[in-house]
Amino acid sequence: MNVPVAACHYIVEVPASPERIPQIRRIVAAHLRYWSLAPHVEPVCSAVDELVDNVVRHVSGDKTCVVELRSTGSRLVVSVADHDRRLPPVHTSAPVRGGLAKVAKLSDSWGTCGTEDGKVIWFSRRVKEAERVLRGPRAPRVPAVEFRPLPLPVAAEAAEAAAIEVAAVS
Repeated sequence: MNVPVAACHYIVEVPASPERIPQIRRIVAAHLRYWSLAPHVEPVCSAVDELVDNVVRHVSGDKTCVVELRSTGSRLVVSVADHDRRLPPVHTSAPVRGGLAKVAKLSDSWGTCGTEDGKVIWFSRRVKEAERVLRGPRAPRVPAVEFRPLPLPVAAEAAEAAAIEVAAVS
């Protein structure tokens, strides 16, 4: 029997600054370890560092950001939202040194979208291989049986008994 894994969710709002990036990294790492996702700490924290650093470097005005972690048991989705409505430029030919190119390299998928008061940039990682789930109960394995017709007198007696039984029920 497969037991469903409870979804895990954590959200924190922090002012983005160079001094806060290590603190945010420790918070994210602690939650991933608590959720038994220790093998993903380094790549996820590196990607979060990049996203928060982008807030520090590119957002003017209010540099408050919201870091959100959401795990379903098989997939982890991480997002960083800020109050700047400008979407980041996407350079597909950019070398993988940092920024969104690094986030793309560290994740299975990523994206960005505008919100009412800014934007959110997210990425996801597969954290557990998909399990083979049975679609329904399995029929028991029955060994192959050779079919042999009943001898004629036995078959006639069985048919006669069935006819008597049907007559008695009627």
